[in-house]
Amino acid sequence: MAGGGAGGGALAPGAAASGGGERWAATARKERARAPERSTRHRPGFQLRPRGLPGQGGGAELRPAEPGGKRERLGKIVDRIDDNKDGYLTTEELKTWIKRVQKRYIYENVAKVWKDYDLNKDNKIAWEEYKQATYGYYLENPEEFQDATDQHSFKKMLPRDERRFKTADLDGDLAATREEFTAFLHPEEFEHMKNIVVLETLEDIDKNGDGFVDQDEYIADMFANEEGGPEPDWVITEREQFADFRDLNKDGKMDKDEIQHWILPQDYDHALAEARHLVYESDADKDQKLTKEEVLDNWNMFVGSQATNYGEDLTRNHDEL
Repeated sequence: MAGGGAGGGALAPGAAASGGGERWAATARKERARAPERSTRHRPGFQLRPRGLPGQGGGAELRPAEPGGKRERLGKIVDRIDDNKDGYLTTEELKTWIKRVQKRYIYENVAKVWKDYDLNKDNKIAWEEYKQATYGYYLENPEEFQDATDQHSFKKMLPRDERRFKTADLDGDLAATREEFTAFLHPEEFEHMKNIVVLETLEDIDKNGDGFVDQDEYIADMFANEEGGPEPDWVITEREQFADFRDLNKDGKMDKDEIQHWILPQDYDHALAEARHLVYESDADKDQKLTKEEVLDNWNMFVGSQATNYGEDLTRNHDEL
């Protein structure tokens, strides 16, 4: 996760921001035909929630859950994270738990939508099944999609989905197993999908079509100066970030290798970074580990964290975690 993915700066469209339910939805008249936007950028410092699929919700909002019973459940989660049962949460224990939560979310997400695409119930999802379920109405009723924006969205996303599907389909039989379909929906999690993540990022940001991302395109992906006034300080800082850290060979633009270094850095572990942040913000006595009381005292920090699946795990039964 990088996300697709995510990405620090601004959150990327779709991860990323990475994190849930972004999709391009047709107008009410075309409700049956929905093509998911699959920008998969994951930038250091930000984690994208896996996006939903057509007709699926995008996950819980990032908001604190109410105390009470959920506070007790947070305490039970702390007990689960404390692997050696010594009464303290270490950075390593938090990192391991965060990775587990992310993996569980991804596979649960795939399980929820599987039946919508496995139309013949053979426990595989063929490309034709996915195409029909996602784009069938558009393909059968092109006259209803005369709007230039609609036409562009579908014409762009259909071949892009097919390219991603074929990359995820390791045995080349045009029928995805659970693991292959998981790679299709969450390419940022799979080594053999990294080139797709980079390519889709490039296609999303490269507005002039020259095969590179220049500084203006990089900024435009985060900030639209519609009023024409001076750029905010954070945008100026992002321009400096581009020049100093994104454009590694200093030619004024990012190529595919530089984009990969940006969105999928090999030396960045999101789970470790989040674990360190949670310990730093909640460690009242500065002993580099957390008691249950320190976690509960910093309720909002943990409810807004991936350690609790952004609060969703506080609604689960203990044996579901």
